Amino acid sequence: MPGLILVIEDEPGIVDFLERGLRAEGFEVISALDGITGTDLALGEDVDLVVLDLMLPGRSGADVLASLSAAKPALPVIVLTARGGIDDRIAGLDAGAVDYLVKPFSLGELAARVRAQLRAAMLAPTTALRAGDIEIDLITRAVHQAGEQVRLSSTEFELLVYLLNNRGRVLSREQILHAVWGYAHDPGTNVVDVYIGYLRRKLRHGGRDSPIATVRSVGYRLDDVV
Repeated sequence: MPGLILVIEDEPGIVDFLERGLRAEGFEVISALDGITGTDLALGEDVDLVVLDLMLPGRSGADVLASLSAAKPALPVIVLTARGGIDDRIAGLDAGAVDYLVKPFSLGELAARVRAQLRAAMLAPTTALRAGDIEIDLITRAVHQAGEQVRLSSTEFELLVYLLNNRGRVLSREQILHAVWGYAHDPGTNVVDVYIGYLRRKLRHGGRDSPIATVRSVGYRLDDVV
């Protein structure tokens, strides 16, 4: 059960211990030594689970957890902390953590809990889509990019969902037209190009280029890494 694990922990020795141990269990691991960098990685990378210390420089673990719960509610977070009181555990779980381990801890137990959370995430019905820094909630139809809400019309939303479900693939205008509008081939309409333009303008977060690429004479592609 491969997965990309983000470790946010300020003690280099513990980070090294976790990186080596989790990699030995077959996981990919990236890490951050402070809360600010950790938040940026969690929101910007396609991570499957976060292991989070509560006492961090730059930004507290509680603040990081609050940001992740708001921007990526489906992302499981396992809290590691030296504070093992019942009230601390309850506060961490109520803030959005899915599990809680008190230092010192067993690496074997942590790995087992990581696997359990990843299995649960795989079995859960899909209610959200994610590609890079774009998040779509399929229930509320809310769209966020880098944690900021992007307001889309109904058609723009359906177009983005189709592109995201096919991210990395080149889609012809005819495929998009049929999937989003239900039209057969119509060489006289430019509605696909018009709505791609609308989406591009709304997805230029922070002045960056839109993740929607034009493939000349073929169609469009939502890049897998944005």
